Amino acid sequence: MFYSVIDILGTISFAISGVLVAMEKKLDLFGVFIIAFVTAVGGGTLRDMLIGNTPVGWMQDPIYVFVILGTVVFAIFFRDKLRHFRKSLFLFDTIGIGLYTMVGIEKGLEAGLLPIMCIALGTMTASFGGVIRDILCNEIPVIFRREIYATACILGGISYFLIRKLPIDDTFAYSAAIVVVIGIRLLAVTFKIALPNIYKIDT
Repeated sequence: MFYSVIDILGTISFAISGVLVAMEKKLDLFGVFIIAFVTAVGGGTLRDMLIGNTPVGWMQDPIYVFVILGTVVFAIFFRDKLRHFRKSLFLFDTIGIGLYTMVGIEKGLEAGLLPIMCIALGTMTASFGGVIRDILCNEIPVIFRREIYATACILGGISYFLIRKLPIDDTFAYSAAIVVVIGIRLLAVTFKIALPNIYKIDT
């Protein structure tokens, strides 16, 4: 039940971030729904295909489609209030990667994969919906910029497997790892921490 709630919350967070990007690009209603949809389920779809979980999750359980549809309607009706928060897109995107990193890791564990593979799946689940969203909206995906994004997912995944070794409830480790991902992303943006460039462009 706990993991299902986290999955739904991640879907809502990413759907809202997709709606905000789509509205910035002044897309029509159908376009807004499509961008919200691919943002919310794009990473999970890739993950399920890689581990052979087909039909993919949102095709097996229509609740995801209804949740995304409801989120789109909610975000459109309250778009003016959302726009008052200058960093609302960043906030929902950050919450989404924290939640979805752990959803992906959980799916990897269920498939019997090694921890490193689970972390890779978690990073994919968290990142690739945003990649598809940005590409469709003609933006350079955040994951390919200097910002700490996928790195936060990886560090959160590592922290999860380290915390699990402690004599504590697994639910706490799960929640703590989500906080780690969100915290690293927030700190990186607040203090302008970025990965170094591997090249230098002469001017």
